[in-house]
Amino acid sequence: MAETLPEMRSVYAQTLVEIGAQDPRIVVVEADLMKATGTGPFAKAHPGRAINVGVAEATLASVAAGLSVEGKIPFAATFGCFASRRAFDQFFLSANYAGLNVKLVGTDPGVAAAFNGGTHMPFEDLALMRVIPGLRIVEPSDPVSLAAYVHLAAETYGCVYLRLQRKAAPKLYAEGERFEWGRAKLLRDGRLDGKKEHAVVVALGAIMVGEALKAADLLAAEGLGLTVIDALCLKPLDSSLILEAARRSGRLLTAENHQASGGLGSAVAEAVAESGLALRFARIGIKDEFGEVGTQDWLQDRFGLRAANIVAAVKSLN
Repeated sequence: MAETLPEMRSVYAQTLVEIGAQDPRIVVVEADLMKATGTGPFAKAHPGRAINVGVAEATLASVAAGLSVEGKIPFAATFGCFASRRAFDQFFLSANYAGLNVKLVGTDPGVAAAFNGGTHMPFEDLALMRVIPGLRIVEPSDPVSLAAYVHLAAETYGCVYLRLQRKAAPKLYAEGERFEWGRAKLLRDGRLDGKKEHAVVVALGAIMVGEALKAADLLAAEGLGLTVIDALCLKPLDSSLILEAARRSGRLLTAENHQASGGLGSAVAEAVAESGLALRFARIGIKDEFGEVGTQDWLQDRFGLRAANIVAAVKSLN
């Protein structure tokens, strides 16, 4: 029987319940989306430490900043479109510019917004967050990395933007795997099994890391090796691991559930350009378009976020 995968939002909430039991400074702030975020168990376990500000995302960021001033560690969550576009100024000034300790969580990134449609589909949240000085940006790819980065966020003073897929995701890492800020993970080495390493793909988030691994399987069947790197942290970016792999292969791709410009693809392109490295480079992501309504599967096909798109891009880098 197939293993039942936990929803990522349940892992997020349960991790906060556990951390909150040890640290009374942990509080949850919601913008009338506690059911969607899954943090009801936290409110039940820690009465008085879950605050609903209503449908007012700018207030969400401002209240979280005020709680931080009072010594609390607020995890403020809402849909990624609202966490970035609607609350940007308050998060930028009240939390980051003020040097506070707010953990902002943007849920349903990119095509994961599905039937909520184009208005709720954040293809640009990472681009906005990248320009905030000193902000840590992370998109965990599985339940293990998610729990680890929630712990790290709670333990590390400073603002964090955590991009959270609400739905279930396959487990990629063993329990107890260690994670750090600014450290990517090598998930698959394209040099193994006697294959020639044809290219390296750096992927971000559960959706595109999963597609990258599928692409590696498809290419392996043709005798081509694809190295897969799980970026995990967009900022700080693990430039050393990425550039080391890129120097070896000479062919590099990025894959993200976001605009191809402004997010992972741009961050990696900047690192490559500043290193002086000459190589073949491609970006898999949204091509300067707005979101649409549809199932996640249909949207991935519509916007070219599939293993087949990665395979085609790899073969184009000759």
